[in-house]
Amino acid sequence: MSDETRDAIRTFIVDNFLFGDTSHPLPADLSLIDNDLIDSTGILELVGFLEERFAITVADADIVPANLDTIERIAGFIARKQAA
Repeated sequence: MSDETRDAIRTFIVDNFLFGDTSHPLPADLSLIDNDLIDSTGILELVGFLEERFAITVADADIVPANLDTIERIAGFIARKQAA
């Protein structure tokens, strides 16, 4: 997984869920769910972004915290999907 992938995910999260507020760091291992940065509707928005930006298909079974809870997990999930 590349820094470019992580940066694209981070930018999407900041723009869409933090309303462009870059005053606080967003570490790659920060839980988006536990820290209330993203909710169930936000997960669906994130999935739409991932499918469009990275040309992957996210199955319903893939929509779990193990894949989508942190920037690092999301980047790893994208890498696995693209390698498949």
